[in-house]
Amino acid sequence: MRVRFFAMAMTLVTVLGLCAGCAGGSGGKGPVVVGSKIDTEGALLANAIILLLEDAGFDVVDKSHFGTTAIVRKAILSGEIDMYPEYTGSGEIFFEGTSPEVWRDAAAGYEAVRKLDLETNNIVWLTPAPANNTWAIAIPRTLADQEGLITLDDLAAYVNAGGAFKIACSEEFVTSPAALPAFQDAYGFELSEAQLLTLAGGNTAQTEQAAAQGTDDVNAAMAYGTDGSLSALDLVVLTDPRGVQPVYEPTPIVRGEIYEAYPEIGDILAPCFESLTLENLQELNARIALEGHDAADVARDYLTSKGFL
Repeated sequence: MRVRFFAMAMTLVTVLGLCAGCAGGSGGKGPVVVGSKIDTEGALLANAIILLLEDAGFDVVDKSHFGTTAIVRKAILSGEIDMYPEYTGSGEIFFEGTSPEVWRDAAAGYEAVRKLDLETNNIVWLTPAPANNTWAIAIPRTLADQEGLITLDDLAAYVNAGGAFKIACSEEFVTSPAALPAFQDAYGFELSEAQLLTLAGGNTAQTEQAAAQGTDDVNAAMAYGTDGSLSALDLVVLTDPRGVQPVYEPTPIVRGEIYEAYPEIGDILAPCFESLTLENLQELNARIALEGHDAADVARDYLTSKGFL
């Protein structure tokens, strides 16, 4: 009798342990694996997501700085991560054959990628931030003033005339059809290998500092619209009058299985992302990239100041 009772008790303990694991540990919900790209803003937004979910009782696994766009995309499709901050304009790359004009309109681009990713991959796009973090090329103000460079048309004429030009950028910027190749095709110029300083990762703080300091004869940088260091380093973003670039609004995306289990995630994250204007993101990114603050600390300070935590 005592043996039978002991066996039943051990079975109960095992079942309860398994249930606890299914519940995601002490938080009671999850676990949810949150990743990000390897750049300043990716780390900022991922940490904001992590903090908000933890505050709401979720068990969260931090995999921020996970990899490039291709790597984090593969990870969420395979289930290696559950969510990460992506950009609406990336839909042009993810879904080939769509009309380029769709991605140059904020509302249309969001609706297109939301629908396509849900139907094709069961990936849910949540509320986007009202900020456009598009690819850009930035140069020192001294070069812009000296050569009269304002637009990418001006840059093309300068490069084609043999003007000294070398850009610091990431491998993704060089190879992504939506980045440098799109600029070159639209504006009619082509950079040689000698005119590219390709850095590991996608940290624009490094590319912009290289341009500002003239590292290895660099006088241009891959940049993003929400970068905080542009004005501080006295860099000028060349305008894109041909409208080459899609609109890149930061948006948390999540695997459908996770969203179906925890639909409240959308409501938890929406107020934060709705508050992230271009100016807010530039300021927050500058605190990380220029002032050296930890991304998690910057995210926590912002969320607390806005009353989200």
